[in-house]
Amino acid sequence: MTAELPVYLDHNATTPPLPAVVAEMLDVLQHVWANPSSTHAAGQAARGVLADARLRVARFLGCQPAEVVFTSGATEANHMAVLGALAARPERRRLLMSAVEHPGLLALARRLHDEGTAELALIPVDRHGRLDLHAARALMGPDVALVSVMGANNETGVVQPVAEVAVLAQACGAWMHVDATQLAGKAPLSFADSGVQMMSVSAHKLGGPKGVGALLLRKGLVLPPLLSGRQERQRRGGTENLPGIVGFAAACEQAGRTLAQQIVVLWSLRDRLERGLMQALPQVHVYGAGAERLANTSCLRFGELPAEQVLDRLERAGVLASSGAACSAGGTQPSHVLLAMGESPQRARMGVRLSLGLHTTPLDIAHTLRAAAQALGPLLQVRPALAQEQPLAESTP
Repeated sequence: MTAELPVYLDHNATTPPLPAVVAEMLDVLQHVWANPSSTHAAGQAARGVLADARLRVARFLGCQPAEVVFTSGATEANHMAVLGALAARPERRRLLMSAVEHPGLLALARRLHDEGTAELALIPVDRHGRLDLHAARALMGPDVALVSVMGANNETGVVQPVAEVAVLAQACGAWMHVDATQLAGKAPLSFADSGVQMMSVSAHKLGGPKGVGALLLRKGLVLPPLLSGRQERQRRGGTENLPGIVGFAAACEQAGRTLAQQIVVLWSLRDRLERGLMQALPQVHVYGAGAERLANTSCLRFGELPAEQVLDRLERAGVLASSGAACSAGGTQPSHVLLAMGESPQRARMGVRLSLGLHTTPLDIAHTLRAAAQALGPLLQVRPALAQEQPLAESTP
């Protein structure tokens, strides 16, 4: 048997929708298409489906159903958290964020800073990508409106000390927000136990559809809405995306059933992948290896090869991956994450992310190892044993 080509190792960018997700969404599209805000029987049936989906999502995320505010995705949820925190307490104008937050969130914060709406301070990370808690403590103060730290980094998979930062934020009266986009579905997660006031999640990162996510909002916390309207308890206007929300709920249920086992499997596959690459190609460097990481994520540098060249060679050999800087100008700009970890601008353009998922198999890992050895070995001037196996046919994704 051989791996099914192309081998998809870009699950941190998005995941294929699960069959159960597609089935539930199709059922809703065909049979529960009424507006949940309508008072007639069909509308109330849709409202019941919405309430059930909210409960299913809340169970998985460890929160109360009333704390779930459905959005179009994590980007909107992040905007709601930042803009809402500033509007709710205008006497506090400073934002604290880690230097390795998602580019979209950092772009919002920098725009607000440039407009004079808020001040922005970045919490540095060490060479492994871990948040510097001493620096975070020094930056706290009574003027801080919001501290925002991602639960796990999308490029390196490094898991951040959210609970510790939440204690620091609470001590100065600041609200705490966590972008849990990469954490949900890849590691145990409980909003109730997190100690934070807000948390963003996105369905398409865990086998759900694109275009739907949620902001978890601690009970009792009131934010001015980003989109005015009566939906979502007047916290987010607009007719609810009921098929997407039901698909989100189905993905959460599937993740809840398989998460513990999947973490063990992915850890084994990821470690096999990294060991094999380093044995075949000694120039391989693993970013974040000295920190706690998500089980599915590996951020690598292949000697001094630019990421674009590595990704092109791998895709020709049937392996789909992405650059650590995939969200920055098509991957041509240096990764801000690797820069924050102390890499030079040149090397910050060399990060390649391999992210595994629910359907990644040992055969996929074996194919990736052969593909890397054959495609990249000559460029790195090595002749690994793996490269002596039968040549791989090129794949057209």
